[in-house]
Amino acid sequence: MKTFIALIPFGLALTLGAVAEPAVALDTAAPRVEAEVSSSQSESGFGVLPGRWVRPDGGYVITIKSVDAAGKLDAAYANPNPLPFAKAKATRDGKTIELFFELRAGGYNGSTYTLTYDPLNDVLKGVYFQAVVQQKFDVHFTRAK
Repeated sequence: MKTFIALIPFGLALTLGAVAEPAVALDTAAPRVEAEVSSSQSESGFGVLPGRWVRPDGGYVITIKSVDAAGKLDAAYANPNPLPFAKAKATRDGKTIELFFELRAGGYNGSTYTLTYDPLNDVLKGVYFQAVVQQKFDVHFTRAK
């Protein structure tokens, strides 16, 4: 009987909203997690990469959703149809950010983009290797605003 009586005040506390405080504490923890992710991206220097990048000479698009501290890119490609990247990686060489993308989809098997981030112009520039025709092309991508 004592257990039953002890639960009645707890039930009343729930009804009156006395447990709203812990929910607020959980809500305030979420921004800290996001800040830690942003902090790790900025510490690695890759925080400038996420965004939608367009190749002006044909409308090809690289969308970089995120970059982890090791440089692994969560990225997608479209020409205009979506194609998966088999590899998508960012590395640093001193202050220079280098990106490598490899396509392994129909008509593009082994084609790659080797790009460098130009912080002064906010562009990705480099070489596209079209594996099917074994040709290299100088290319650049501008950030879509």
